[in-house]
Amino acid sequence: MPIEYDKLLAFPIPEIRQRLRWQDSALYALSLGCGQDPMDEEDLRFVAEGPAMRALPSMAVVLGYPGFWLRDPATGVDALRLVHGEQAVTLHAPLPVESEVIGRSRVTGLVDRGAGKGALLYSERVILDAVTGEALATLEQTTFLRGDGGFGGPQGPVRQPAPEPEGAPDIVVELPTRPEAALLYRLNGDHNPLHSDPGVAAKAGFPRPILHGLATFGVVGRALLRAVCDNDPARFGRMACRFSAPVFPGETIVTEIWTRPDGAFFRAGIPERQAKVVSNGQLLHS
Repeated sequence: MPIEYDKLLAFPIPEIRQRLRWQDSALYALSLGCGQDPMDEEDLRFVAEGPAMRALPSMAVVLGYPGFWLRDPATGVDALRLVHGEQAVTLHAPLPVESEVIGRSRVTGLVDRGAGKGALLYSERVILDAVTGEALATLEQTTFLRGDGGFGGPQGPVRQPAPEPEGAPDIVVELPTRPEAALLYRLNGDHNPLHSDPGVAAKAGFPRPILHGLATFGVVGRALLRAVCDNDPARFGRMACRFSAPVFPGETIVTEIWTRPDGAFFRAGIPERQAKVVSNGQLLHS
């Protein structure tokens, strides 16, 4: 069944109410590699309970998550061929360590690139404090629907990513991922077997399960938080980037950062494979 433009644009994505515990905040941080050095007091702030505990800013991506809603046949999408292309997180306030939150998601745009060329689906999720109604974060995502072009939809507008930086970076941050990182990260709510089942990974053309793209996003977010924001979540305003290639659990993600008065440009890669895994990155301070 091909995509019906008006139907997909108005597709009813379920609203999600989530009880966030400090254990959930700690699990998210642990799944991104925090705590590997038990003497690193900066990292311990994100994994150890108590009044000093803080939530990693990128944790917004796992809050109020509606699940893999594009798998619903009613969307008309070929769910086996879609790819997470771009991600942005804008924080309106530092995330709570414990709270009850609501996630409200909607499709914000759909671009038809033509038959055989796929389509772009733009979506947004707003994370709200369930008690006060205050907006905590806004997430924007671009999903590349590789098998769904040519349905007669509009050919634009197409979002333009941040420019790729030039010259040598000002800061380089290397952060290792654990061999079991994908198995830990899936406990945050994304249970796609591509990240846990060797057989599924092989069918998708990978030699072994890959790390979640949003886990890569979080590891790069950790690098930016420490290098550009003095590890202060209140300074972490908006992070946006494009995914270029997958990471395999156990690899070290090297983030190159070009600082600016209002934040930074960045990209990330796996040097031993000569792979660029994140491109067109931009961080803006609060």
